[in-house]
Amino acid sequence: MPPTLASLVHHSALKLTVRAGEDRLDAPVRWAHASELADPVPYMEGGELLLITALKLDAEDREAMRRYVKRLVGAGVVGLGFAVGVHYDDIPEALVEAAREEGLPLLEVPRRTPFLAISKAVSAAIAADQYRAVTAGFAAQRELTRHTLTDGPEGLLTALASQVDGWAALYDASGAVVAAAPDWAGRRAARLTAEVTRLRERPAPASSVVAGPENEDRVELHSLGTGRRPRAALAVGTASAPGTAERYAVHSAVALLTLTTERSRSLHAAEQRIGAAVLRMLLAGEPDHARAVAGDLYGGLLDAPFRIIVAETGASAAARAQGEANGDALGVLAEVAESAAARSGEAVLVVPEGERLVVLAADGGTVVDACCDHAAAREAARKTDDELVVGLSAPAGPITASAAYKQAEQALSVARRRGRVLVEHEQMAAGSVLPLLADDAVKAFADGLLRALRDHDATGRGDLVASLRAWLSRHGQWDAAAADLGVHRHTLRYRMRRVEEILGRSLDDPDVRMELWLALKATTADTA
Repeated sequence: MPPTLASLVHHSALKLTVRAGEDRLDAPVRWAHASELADPVPYMEGGELLLITALKLDAEDREAMRRYVKRLVGAGVVGLGFAVGVHYDDIPEALVEAAREEGLPLLEVPRRTPFLAISKAVSAAIAADQYRAVTAGFAAQRELTRHTLTDGPEGLLTALASQVDGWAALYDASGAVVAAAPDWAGRRAARLTAEVTRLRERPAPASSVVAGPENEDRVELHSLGTGRRPRAALAVGTASAPGTAERYAVHSAVALLTLTTERSRSLHAAEQRIGAAVLRMLLAGEPDHARAVAGDLYGGLLDAPFRIIVAETGASAAARAQGEANGDALGVLAEVAESAAARSGEAVLVVPEGERLVVLAADGGTVVDACCDHAAAREAARKTDDELVVGLSAPAGPITASAAYKQAEQALSVARRRGRVLVEHEQMAAGSVLPLLADDAVKAFADGLLRALRDHDATGRGDLVASLRAWLSRHGQWDAAAADLGVHRHTLRYRMRRVEEILGRSLDDPDVRMELWLALKATTADTA
């Protein structure tokens, strides 16, 4: 604890006597300062014990003393020491009354106690307090290091919570709580996810202080990691601002967790290289070799039905070449997959492939759901910068991994053409072929094929396009198509001959009928 007025009063060598403010002697003293100025306030920082002899004060003027003491209290001065036997044999009653009115501790300093002795006592007490804090900080660091080595991050959080007399929580790269101490702190930490997300958007190292949920406590947030994008965060909740020893403990925890994070990143990079080799073997049709290389690293992932996710960013090649797209969208998706796997205990294979990201995850697991939910969120946001595009395969096994990869690529291609963030291959198989006609090349072909008929209709000499659509929709049945149009069947026959003459193609050819029908659908169907 820093020195207080009470500790100075009890200092046997100083012989100080309390004349006012007896109930405020527990105030900490930041420094002892002697000043004979009539107004020393401009030179005060707060927390000082001011020492005076009243050389330039009319200490017997009650109104002057009220103004003097009031200004001292307003400046944060915690106590006033008055030396007797110099200019006044006793502390003037006007000053004593003013001190009592404002609640300012007033200490009588005997003539035989020099101000220097008081300053030395305060300085020595402050130095001793700082030494104790540093010593306690080093002890805390040793304790935290021991727990980290023996019990991992969970042990470190338990020790840190005890050191600061509060709680601590660790967040993963997605902002989810992965560990907390004590156990009850997990729920409180989870309510700070939005604050953690904002912190992680700043370059590391970053920190902030926020009010805990419902203002229960004061919470410090610290990013962890040395990269441009922090990979984790630490929250420390306390009832009030931590002291020097507690601050040492927090900083030590940040350093230890950062080292753990960076070590994990190195291991993660090595795991990704193994994952890339396993993926190449699967796609090459060598599942047995893939299992041999993977060993126990991916658990039973390669034996159970899985899905393959292929993701790219929607930035143009020119934007990527100019460095305008930084690939953060792929990095965030990788973090989403890995965080979901860590929380659920699922195995996942995440492989960055240049400007692509490939994820192999268990079918029906939380990783696939998390990636799809993230893609859905991006779809709703409709961000144009570094936009994510994702293709998801149907369930597959090791033998059909290559086919699943192609399915994911096909779904990715459709997602890009449609301006979507996510397309599942199963949706393509279960849906209609008509949305595929939204391709610009298909539309150009359809416009070219039907242009001559539309030009004919524009002259008012008939309605060949509508007649052609009705005839094709009725599979060439003259009576039914004519009834739909409200014309005689001979009129419809005449129109179809005009279509053949204008296009120079026979409607008896099934390929011609198919192309005309698709052209009509491509120019009129809603493919959004």
